Amino acid sequence: MVKSLSTIKEPVEQELRQFESHFRNAMRSPVPLLDKITYYIVRRKGKQVRPMFVFLAAKLCGGVTESTYSAASLVELLHTATLVHDDVVDDSYERRGFFSINALWKNKIAVLVGDYLLSQGLLLSLKNKEFRLLEIVSEAVKSMSEGELLQIEKARRLDIEEKVYYDIIRQKTASLIASACSAGAASATKDEGIIEQMRLFGEKIGIAFQIRDDLFDFGADDVGKPLGIDIKEKKLTLPLIYALDHATQSDKRRIMHNIRRHSTKPEKVREVIEFVHQSGGLEYAREAMIRYRDQAFAVLHDFPAVPARQSLEDLVVFVTDRKR
Repeated sequence: MVKSLSTIKEPVEQELRQFESHFRNAMRSPVPLLDKITYYIVRRKGKQVRPMFVFLAAKLCGGVTESTYSAASLVELLHTATLVHDDVVDDSYERRGFFSINALWKNKIAVLVGDYLLSQGLLLSLKNKEFRLLEIVSEAVKSMSEGELLQIEKARRLDIEEKVYYDIIRQKTASLIASACSAGAASATKDEGIIEQMRLFGEKIGIAFQIRDDLFDFGADDVGKPLGIDIKEKKLTLPLIYALDHATQSDKRRIMHNIRRHSTKPEKVREVIEFVHQSGGLEYAREAMIRYRDQAFAVLHDFPAVPARQSLEDLVVFVTDRKR
């Protein structure tokens, strides 16, 4: 059974409420335009899943400290900066049902706002002399950039094999969740073994999270969202990679031609989706997602059975069983 986020966050509910003021303060600026935009960002904040990972990891690894608030702010500033920049890169004008920053204030301002948020995170960690947290999050920024560029390069050639796919999502998606978990741990303990365990846990669940996202693109669940967005962007996701690997040469040529030449035509996109459904690609991807989820559970079970561990387990189930 999937528990609600309000139930999952109970062990750190008070800390998350305090975090909101920390995060608002971290975004403030004397520049009126910037302050107006950051106020808009705070108002439309999402589910706060990443700060939850930070605080639950800290509580599991020794307890929440003042450093944990810095870690959560740093991770959330980084995450917000990447979303703002992603909307510019993807020409996206909507985010979580709201207009994106670039839709309201144009690309130039959006890029500068993303740069500001990233620099605020770096300065926050330096100001508090949180050098280990800075190292963890800087590694995540580097990995996310490399993963995005690797995906763009491979999308041009359409030659992604399964190993490369995992390299991309490990860097592009899983690195941020891994940094949230390891930063939370690093705010509570100096034990590098424990910090690495939590990083590994975050990486496993980050990979499972992305595979879940892949499944949405093929209508694995009726979520009332448009299908085939990844296909239109020529992204080879796990269900499609599996389908192509197990196709006849003629089917593979036909589907690759549709993706290369006709990815904006709805009837051709539907043909690709139907091909993946018939190939067993969705079942294969679901099995991979569950495998990574189980590996994440295995890492968690090395820790004591306390409420924070149970909430992390429930959060893993939430992000892999979510309906968008």
